[in-house]
Amino acid sequence: MTTSQELPLIGVELPSILTFSELRLRLQEQAPVCRIRTPAGDEGWLVTRHAEVKSLLQNNKLGRSHKDPATAPRFLRNPMLDMLVTSDDIEVEKERHEKKRVLYTKSFAARRVIERKVRVEAIANAKLDAIIAAGPPVDLHDAYSMDYSQQALCDMVGIPEEDRGKLLEMMDTVGASDQQHAEAGMDPLFGFAAEIGERRRSDLGDDVISRFVETGLTNEEIGLHVVTLLFTGLAGLASHLDFGVLLFLRNPEQREKAMSDPAIMAQAVDEVMRATISSPVLPRYASEDIEVGGVTIKEGDLVMLDFSLANFDPRAFDDPHEFDVTRSPNHHFTFGHGMRHCTGAPLVRIILAVAFTTLFERLPGLKLAVPESELESHPGGRLAGGLEKFPLTW
Repeated sequence: MTTSQELPLIGVELPSILTFSELRLRLQEQAPVCRIRTPAGDEGWLVTRHAEVKSLLQNNKLGRSHKDPATAPRFLRNPMLDMLVTSDDIEVEKERHEKKRVLYTKSFAARRVIERKVRVEAIANAKLDAIIAAGPPVDLHDAYSMDYSQQALCDMVGIPEEDRGKLLEMMDTVGASDQQHAEAGMDPLFGFAAEIGERRRSDLGDDVISRFVETGLTNEEIGLHVVTLLFTGLAGLASHLDFGVLLFLRNPEQREKAMSDPAIMAQAVDEVMRATISSPVLPRYASEDIEVGGVTIKEGDLVMLDFSLANFDPRAFDDPHEFDVTRSPNHHFTFGHGMRHCTGAPLVRIILAVAFTTLFERLPGLKLAVPESELESHPGGRLAGGLEKFPLTW
């Protein structure tokens, strides 16, 4: 019998840039559902292939609920991830999820997001004005990927400019790997976000917090939703921006196609979403036994859906390791699927399309300032994603 110590350890990896670890690829080839050990020391299941990930995303027996959240197996020990695990009945969880989807869908409707595109373009141009004025080289991760993503997302959510620095610093503390500091920062963070919601009530605008107010949410509910949205959005945006730029630099002919037509750039954003590799971190649990991929996932078991591996599954994608901005269909799982599809997808698509288009319009001669072999993935653990440093010149 395989013991926990003998199980393959799937962690928050820092693989070669835009390359899977040999272990994850081997597990995908081995089976669609594999028993693993997590960085928290617990056992769980890793789902590696497209068909099985899709099946489980459609399965109402899989969710964030566990009968005993305190003892539920974990992927990582982190208070934000722990907060996702509830003791609610799976049907209660489903009902709550559907209500949240309705709320978020109203806030992130494509029409509303497109109407704010001009504001996002202004933010991108302001960041590039500063970069160009300073001259080459530039660390694009800090100066653009992180800064632009933070400002664009905070603007759409409705965080006042004067509050953004403090809010992001508090979120960074809670996202830290230091468990004691992270837990101590939870209440002040949610309290400050609730305070922002309270102040917004007397100055409503065309933003997410204002629509939360109009929907009747309490300040505490607004604070919870705002922090959750920013946590889920910021690292992902910065990561996809960094790696998207690198993919375009690696594939100049694909960049030319995307820059030639906004419709192709829209497709290119989805290809960046598919081709950017991340580690599976969001915990899910079986509320009943589930038969999938030739194994039985027992009630209460931890299940990690590896969206990135599924996005490169050769059973679902032709030439998955090729970066193709005209790929169609592109049924990647980076935005989830079905009832678990990300309601913020229109927002992410606009922010990234504007970021890439504006960057390469203003700096068409952009290139790496160091050999690609010197680039390293960001160690993570906080709000940052993508590359630790991204030195570029022009």
